[in-house]
Amino acid sequence: QVQLVESGGGLVQPGGSLRLSCAASGSISSIRYMRWYRQAPGKLRELVAAITGGGSTNYADSVKGRFTISRDTAKNTVYLQMNSLKPEDTAVYYCNLDQYWGLGSMDYWGKGTLVTVSS
Repeated sequence: QVQLVESGGGLVQPGGSLRLSCAASGSISSIRYMRWYRQAPGKLRELVAAITGGGSTNYADSVKGRFTISRDTAKNTVYLQMNSLKPEDTAVYYCNLDQYWGLGSMDYWGKGTLVTVSS
């Protein structure tokens, strides 16, 4: 089993910054991706950013140039630096770990951390 614990959410004014962290522990093997998703009230969960085991990254168009995903492999921790936050970034942010398992892969999720962007 793998446990994911997110932290760093909170209330921030528009234009502000937050840094989310996701610490992974447990039976971690070969990671394919670590990802951040978010879900706003009344909306579907959407992919925000992803980083591969090799360090390649990709972002949703809505956050490109404002958010940065990074990873500390020694600590099995992934970060999401969020700058120039907008009210529409308000959501619960979830961490996801996707790792190779046998001939396939396994997905694990954190419980989420709430980000509220409001004046």
